[in-house]
Amino acid sequence: MSKKIAILTSGGDAPGMNSAIRSVTLSALRCGFECIGFYHGYNGLIEQEFCSLSAHSVTDITQQGGTILKSARCPAMHTEEGVQQAANSLRKLHVDALIVIGGDGSFRGLEALWQHWQHWQGTLIGLPGTIDNDLAGCDNTIGFSTAVNTATSAIDKIRDTANAFERVFITEVMGRHNGHIAFHVGISCGAEAILSFENCDPNNHQAIEAQLIAAITKQQQKHGSFMIVLAENLWPGGSQALKAQLNNQTEINAAMCVLGHIQRGGAPSAEDRILATELGIAAVEAIVAGTVTTPTMIGKVQGQLLQSDIAEILQQQKPVSPQWVKRYQSYLAEL
Repeated sequence: MSKKIAILTSGGDAPGMNSAIRSVTLSALRCGFECIGFYHGYNGLIEQEFCSLSAHSVTDITQQGGTILKSARCPAMHTEEGVQQAANSLRKLHVDALIVIGGDGSFRGLEALWQHWQHWQGTLIGLPGTIDNDLAGCDNTIGFSTAVNTATSAIDKIRDTANAFERVFITEVMGRHNGHIAFHVGISCGAEAILSFENCDPNNHQAIEAQLIAAITKQQQKHGSFMIVLAENLWPGGSQALKAQLNNQTEINAAMCVLGHIQRGGAPSAEDRILATELGIAAVEAIVAGTVTTPTMIGKVQGQLLQSDIAEILQQQKPVSPQWVKRYQSYLAEL
């Protein structure tokens, strides 16, 4: 009797999720497995809302953003009853392995699910899919590369306007509570200042504001524009508040732009398509080998595919490299 592999995408969507769905499906079918996909994340698992995945159904999806299986948050997975119902669905549908593509919240769902499903000797695998790049056990998460490219392209256009009007521009980027997007984007677009969790204490915002004003005044004597890349959830009141505080200074004319969910959309970059494809194949290979005995994440570190215990991954932090932060502050930042 052939194995049945199920896939779902959960939490915030990330470009490249479709590439992972495609590679899991094609690899599973090549190994003689049946493959199904649950719609709307864990909600589809609980409600048993699924479809059969075939080679035809995943044709021409690798270049698409979003996820063909749709995604959603699932409050029910925060309850004992919801987790039990999800486990019952897996048993009722005779699923042998579940692959979840998502971030830390999605992986916590896998951990909770394991408590009810482990005695059935099922396999639970997580593939890191989030633009925030905040999961340990991998260099990059699926979607991070595309988000950085998208934000960089947008800020390059904003810079043209900033130069034309000789203005200070604050651009807020996503990332939840880490600065991976902020630092990568800030460096790639030549930002004069990056304000992120790794180099900015929001409790000391008055001192930082004073430093910004001094840096802006000095820089505008050289040329007109001054680009600030701001990590979301950092500044009290957000980018709108920072703009108002700077504009209270008579010599400063600041504008702002929140890039928001544009960073999640669009066709995935080549890097994200390749990474997602590699991870999807590795997940099926792990199922074939029978090496996964606990909820496991598959990631890529320094060119090597690695399996990591999800319980350990969830306990680890993944800060932006301190060396990157120090070098930026020492050599590039005006602030």
